[in-house]
Amino acid sequence: NEGNEYFKEKDYGRAVAAYSEGLRRRCGDAELDAVLLTNRGAAHFHLGNYRSALNDAIQAKKLKPTHLKAIIRGALCHMELKNFSEAIAWCEEGLQIDLKEKKLVEMRAKADKLKLEGTFLGIQTDLSPCCQRRAVLGTDLLCERNIKLVLEPSDEEEEVSDGLAEISLDGFHSDSATGAKVHLDADGNLNWPVLFLYPEHEQTDFTVAFHENSRFIDHLMVMFAELPPWDLEKKYLPNNLELYFEDEEREEMYEVNPEHTLLQVLQHERYFVKAGTPAVLVFAKRSPFSKKYFSGKKVHRL
Repeated sequence: NEGNEYFKEKDYGRAVAAYSEGLRRRCGDAELDAVLLTNRGAAHFHLGNYRSALNDAIQAKKLKPTHLKAIIRGALCHMELKNFSEAIAWCEEGLQIDLKEKKLVEMRAKADKLKLEGTFLGIQTDLSPCCQRRAVLGTDLLCERNIKLVLEPSDEEEEVSDGLAEISLDGFHSDSATGAKVHLDADGNLNWPVLFLYPEHEQTDFTVAFHENSRFIDHLMVMFAELPPWDLEKKYLPNNLELYFEDEEREEMYEVNPEHTLLQVLQHERYFVKAGTPAVLVFAKRSPFSKKYFSGKKVHRL
């Protein structure tokens, strides 16, 4: 009930915490646990934590295979993660329970269409002329924004087009990042997968769709609304963080203004987007670790 109240108030972070507390009570009621998982998944979804939301939907469906809300939520998550084949499978599973469920019918049709056409901005050059035009579109979108992209061919593919699709997250093996790629929304804006690295604790966060005009501080306020379990010293607070990106070619570090948008950072003359995934390093201000980390390195501060 507490979680539902927070959810109505759109305080999704506290809603997640409340539903999690309910699950920790281990009531033994599979149906209630399925509801808690589905509701927590909905809260995660609104926070943009699509992989966590999907995991909750999967667990809820295991507890109650006919729980239609969990199936709809899982299908929505796969849509956001651009896993259209999986979204179709979830929709079909739900339609076996209720053939006339409007959300599933509409989502099934949309997933079919997107799977057929392809939603990413670039594509391999050996595909159709239509798809090749989309690759040129991707290049044009980057050029007009003055964004520099570094493409790294995967082991299976030695040649990659100048577009944005088929960019794998090489070197970052995380379930949360699976399938995430930059995409263009209905308003003509780019949404990027963004990786947050915490060198002091060897931890990472992954944002699936970081709108290019969103500020970093807005994401930090959501991500650190509650202290992460690994922050035992309680120093990773939104206003106590410093962000940096690394210029690997020159082996130099640049401080990032949290008030800046993602696009402003990507347009920096020394920022190069590697493997289609912008990355920033996060440190607690004036921490002994950051002083040691930056020792001997050239750092361009604000």
